Amino acid sequence: MVADDTAGSGDRSDGEKDMDLKLPASEDGDVDMAVSASEGLSPSEGPPEEVREPRKWKWAVIFLCFYGFMSSIKPGEPFITPYLLSSEKNFTREQVTNEITPVLTYSYMVVLVPAFLLTDLLRYKPVLIIQGISQVVIWLILLLGTTLLEMQFMEFFYGITMACRVAYSSYIFSLVSPVLYQRVAGYSRSSVLLGVFTSSVVGQLCMSLGNIRFYTLNAISLGFVSFGLVLSLCLPWPKRSLFFNRMWNKEPKELAAEASRSELDKINPAPSSAAPPCTASRWKDSVMVQMLLEVRNVVRRPNLRLWSLWWVFNSTGYYLVLFYVHILWNKVENKHVYNGGVEAASTLLSAVTSFIAGYVKIRWNVWSELVIGVITALQAGLLLLMYTTNSIWVCYVSYVLFRGFYQFLVPIATFQIASSLTKELCALVFGINTFLGTILKSIIILIFVDKRGLAFDVHAQFLVYFIYFTILTFIYVVCAAVVLIGHYRNKPTEGGGTNEQATPTELHPVAANSVAETLSNGNNVNA
Repeated sequence: MVADDTAGSGDRSDGEKDMDLKLPASEDGDVDMAVSASEGLSPSEGPPEEVREPRKWKWAVIFLCFYGFMSSIKPGEPFITPYLLSSEKNFTREQVTNEITPVLTYSYMVVLVPAFLLTDLLRYKPVLIIQGISQVVIWLILLLGTTLLEMQFMEFFYGITMACRVAYSSYIFSLVSPVLYQRVAGYSRSSVLLGVFTSSVVGQLCMSLGNIRFYTLNAISLGFVSFGLVLSLCLPWPKRSLFFNRMWNKEPKELAAEASRSELDKINPAPSSAAPPCTASRWKDSVMVQMLLEVRNVVRRPNLRLWSLWWVFNSTGYYLVLFYVHILWNKVENKHVYNGGVEAASTLLSAVTSFIAGYVKIRWNVWSELVIGVITALQAGLLLLMYTTNSIWVCYVSYVLFRGFYQFLVPIATFQIASSLTKELCALVFGINTFLGTILKSIIILIFVDKRGLAFDVHAQFLVYFIYFTILTFIYVVCAAVVLIGHYRNKPTEGGGTNEQATPTELHPVAANSVAETLSNGNNVNA
């Protein structure tokens, strides 16, 4: 069991969402990366408030990053599974595998959408407080709980904690102007990764050198998450967010008038005494409805469709491995526990591969399927190695490499999706991709893992994950062959070889509010 580790512009939109799901302790940044990729492409709109009050926003960013660092320090997190299987708790491997851990995915699936919406509606801070309370409850149950039902409740609150992480990832964009989005996204991402790395190292040192009990390590974690809850109470309350609060800044009549002036008045100017639009018309023109309608355009674009499907299917397999790998380690070797050190190493490698991915320059419209297919094949090979080996060190190394390969593709997928969408639509697409991935995880767990399904043991599960990645590899390779054959067959007729960039999908009612509305890739709507 591992911990999870997924804006606006001026006074318009501030809360780019990243929905990431339950990542292992070092994964908080997947969604943060999604935010930074899409928001970092947006230029500043007008004189930023931060220019007038630089000291105020700088201290707010520093405090938020400090909160992200401290809330990530939970030394007992990599050792939750060994703790449940130890004599201190005395749960069986079957109970942990088939009855306790599945609750996490079910809980996350149920809470994900409400957390997604409440984060924006309540402007971040209340959701971070809920996250802090949930973390305190988790470690209180781990310390005091003794029954199977109590451990299932612990996993339920873990799902709430993971769903609420979107609030931290988007909060920081409400503090600064768009020109600073990319920089502050890097700050928040780095602070969380540093906290996760520190947490894993401290936990491993306590176990290996201090020789302390799992119970004591979890008591230390309770102290840190309690301090994180106190810090969340001290966070400033942003005035802006992406969807709801942006709309509340203006009266409904003003919004309706702005939306109508941009298009209808050019054809048939309405008299000043015109009646306001009916309720049904206002509902159809609402931002959320328009965004859902615009999502249809995404599936029509091969590049966006490919990377969105990668996000759904590959992330599903990735997180299933992360959820159950600690149980596999316990079955292969339960004398010496190095979970903290392995998580620290995988966090470091993930950060390095993510950084390297930012400098890879190839023609993604031609080679995307092949690159994805090769990396997916390597991940399938690592899963087969973890399934067949009896060496705990082979398992450790395979896990570190498995995570590194996935993290290499995350920033590439993020940029490929975000660069062709507006900020608002980008947030929704990432949210939908994450939600679909969570549903798929729940289905797989219900069929193969849950005691009401086939109730496979952990080794059989890793065989299923290997088959899953093998099927994905086959599909990607076939698609790559089709794309490459088509590319080289049409190459002589491509005169000039210009690099076309897809026209960004726009959210028309949003663009109507400004003459120079900018897209996430820096282009102008009216250009």
